[in-house]
Amino acid sequence: MEKRFKITLAIIAAVFAGTISSDACTNVLVTKGASKDGSVMVTYAADSHQLYGELYFKKASDWAAGSLLDVYCWDEGNYLGQIPQIPHTYQTVGNMNEYQLTITETTFGGVRGLANKNGIIDYGSLIYITLQRAKTAREAIAVMDELTQTYGYASGGESFSIADKNEVWIMEMVGKGEEKGSVWVAVRIPDGYVSAHANQSRIHKFDQKDPDNCLYSKDVITFAKKKGLYKGSDKDFSFCDTYCPADFSGLRSCEARVWAAFNIMGKGKFVWEDASGSHSESADSYLDFAMGNNTTHKMPLYIKPAEKLGVHEVADIMRDHYEGTPMDMTQDVGAGPNHLPYRWRPMSWKVDGAEYVHERAIATQQTGFWILCQSRSWLPDEVGGILWFGVDDAATSPLTPVYTNIISVPEYFEVGNGSMIEYSPTSAFWQTNKVTHFAYLMYDRVAPVIREKIYQYEDECFKAVTATDAKVLSMLRNSNIDGAKTAMTNMVNDLATQYFNNWKVLENDLLVKFMDGNVKVQNPDGTYKIHTEGTAIPASPAHPAFPERWLRGIVNDHGETVKVK
Repeated sequence: MEKRFKITLAIIAAVFAGTISSDACTNVLVTKGASKDGSVMVTYAADSHQLYGELYFKKASDWAAGSLLDVYCWDEGNYLGQIPQIPHTYQTVGNMNEYQLTITETTFGGVRGLANKNGIIDYGSLIYITLQRAKTAREAIAVMDELTQTYGYASGGESFSIADKNEVWIMEMVGKGEEKGSVWVAVRIPDGYVSAHANQSRIHKFDQKDPDNCLYSKDVITFAKKKGLYKGSDKDFSFCDTYCPADFSGLRSCEARVWAAFNIMGKGKFVWEDASGSHSESADSYLDFAMGNNTTHKMPLYIKPAEKLGVHEVADIMRDHYEGTPMDMTQDVGAGPNHLPYRWRPMSWKVDGAEYVHERAIATQQTGFWILCQSRSWLPDEVGGILWFGVDDAATSPLTPVYTNIISVPEYFEVGNGSMIEYSPTSAFWQTNKVTHFAYLMYDRVAPVIREKIYQYEDECFKAVTATDAKVLSMLRNSNIDGAKTAMTNMVNDLATQYFNNWKVLENDLLVKFMDGNVKVQNPDGTYKIHTEGTAIPASPAHPAFPERWLRGIVNDHGETVKVK
């Protein structure tokens, strides 16, 4: 790994028994047959209060015989050890490589004590080293197994999304404590289906005799028996029940996000097929499970979406706050007068001896960066892979398409351009955070304005990708690979510049329009109405009414003091 990992603060996140995790990630997985254009899509939100939003980039390289690779823990930045380097490593952009392979993750922690304190490979280095060494999802699974078995796995339980341009897999892995190696199982998501995971192990029973669709370590069951974690028959073995038993925390703060994604994609229905036949249940039938009231009625690992999905629809899943569900945070008094779907930390509290929790939605304020990785099998690898990259809260930030065969990363996303404790005036992360803070102050007024700007920008991105695809394909047909890479790089730089400049203008516009809690009145063309012609005095501002529930909360708490007599 690069020395960068020694100084980059990353996710310090795991869901341990009996706790509510405030730092957590969400993945949504879409197979070819479930997407509008036949692409594979995987999302990832890197959610941590300490993670800086920047785009990791490593060029393909050739290495001399005997070269060694320094490995640093992705979370902590500490040096773990060295492993032999391979002769050639592939280019990586974020969590994708030049062959359209994607690997993302969510941490579930699981049974304590299974991380190998002497292991050299943690989950983060496992991802980025594997991306440099594998071309397909199946190759990646083999490489990840080899790395952890050879050098020891230094992390707790982890769910990995592993996808190429044809297949999508979920791989779940835990360490073996003092023993070197890992135990794991990987299940292929059937074509035409979608899946998700969010910091809770999700693979239940799995077909142990179907290597086309299920792979696993040879000792995944025997190790559990040896450690006293499982005593039943092999055919009844459940990975998640054994290595990460569900509790209230794992359901309410983690599986609930999966439920929300499935509810959106299935439009209120969970439809799937497995070895026992076809199934169809309402999303509401799993609410008790998602809300932590029932640990046994597990959701399926994957479902069939009600409609095929595009980049826009999948991105919007990552912007969800449980709107329209019993967990909708915009409707209770805690949302304040402006329906804010966020609660600042801590996530749990006690009143009169009873403990309560804030919801942990898919979209969250502490996101460092979020991505939508798109692999397009009908295009050559040189142009097929696009990593749609965003920084900060997904609900208030746009995605910029980044081809995986670019020459360089835009300055606005570049590693080292600012940090969590160092402001940079050319950092997309800092600029986006400034705009987002307006939304947190007056959410129901400001967020719709930001969302409109997001869609306008992303629509421009879709057009730019279509035009650049055609241009690059023409260049590739003429064997102009250098020209093709330059064209893709220029497009990415142009769009990143447009995004950064748009958000600088948006910051100023929001200040002018919403200053002091007012809403300046605008004409149909967007200009501000003037109080007196020929002056810069605005018309009297609008003051939207407060929600009655919030007002009643004030009356119940402070009514006699503020009552008009």
